[in-house]
Amino acid sequence: MKRILFTGGNGQLGKELRRFSWPDGWEAVGVDIDDLDLRDTDAIAAKVAEGGWAAVISGGAYTAVDNAERDVVTAWAVNALAPAALAQACRAAAIPMLQVSTDYVFNGRKAGPWDVGDPVAPLGVYGASKLGGELAVATSGARHAIIRTAWVVSAHGNNFVKTMLRIAETKDTLTVVADQFGTPTAAADLAATLAAIAMQLVGDRAAPSGIWHFSNAGRTSWADFAIEIFAQSARRGGPTAQVLPIPTSAYPTPARRPANSELSHSAIQRDYGISPRPWQAALADILDELLGKTI
Repeated sequence: MKRILFTGGNGQLGKELRRFSWPDGWEAVGVDIDDLDLRDTDAIAAKVAEGGWAAVISGGAYTAVDNAERDVVTAWAVNALAPAALAQACRAAAIPMLQVSTDYVFNGRKAGPWDVGDPVAPLGVYGASKLGGELAVATSGARHAIIRTAWVVSAHGNNFVKTMLRIAETKDTLTVVADQFGTPTAAADLAATLAAIAMQLVGDRAAPSGIWHFSNAGRTSWADFAIEIFAQSARRGGPTAQVLPIPTSAYPTPARRPANSELSHSAIQRDYGISPRPWQAALADILDELLGKTI
């Protein structure tokens, strides 16, 4: 039995890694803060050193983007030092590591999709701490895959899809930012991608290390994302609302958001043969789970 350890076991991605249909002979074991405190680097090292792991997926993170601006130490401990400890332990155990990262490592000023080799320039603590984790993994000497993603949604936890549906239960109209663009990502599709790359890294020592981008296909804005959520919800008899587009300036937040988070998939298609499906199709699966099939 090949066993894969993953952190962030109770998050959106962690729940989808648990639900993923792993092939015979593979098992995924998730841990969360009750099992492993990512602020405790000694505990991290001990967990990996238990042995029996074929690979590690580092999915746990401090993702409260606005809170990170005032909780800098915790953000850096979880997002940078924890991956550093995991990578060091993976190198010692001679096993590969997958690090989940973010579009927030970019400043959002590029006109087109971000390529894996584009210059990084985080706008805030969250992005900077995640970049720190990337650098720690990349320089650790461990075989690795760093997977940047964006706008993760699912039928679990807190995310944009569930927030829109919840608000629409009590409001007929709502304002949504229309000048931030990106590529939504279904946690289930991200989990499948991580699983595929992890199994390839375990089975083929020649599989490449490096950085890749994964999200679902297609560029949209938060406002247009909300409009599609409500259109699909209406077809299922779910809540709906009118979306009033607003500029970022009308919705100030402690942390600055990248204006463009669209990620290029060319590298992951070339190196691992992974071609993401459109985000609208991925959204449909999430709403099927939340609301039922189209009526």
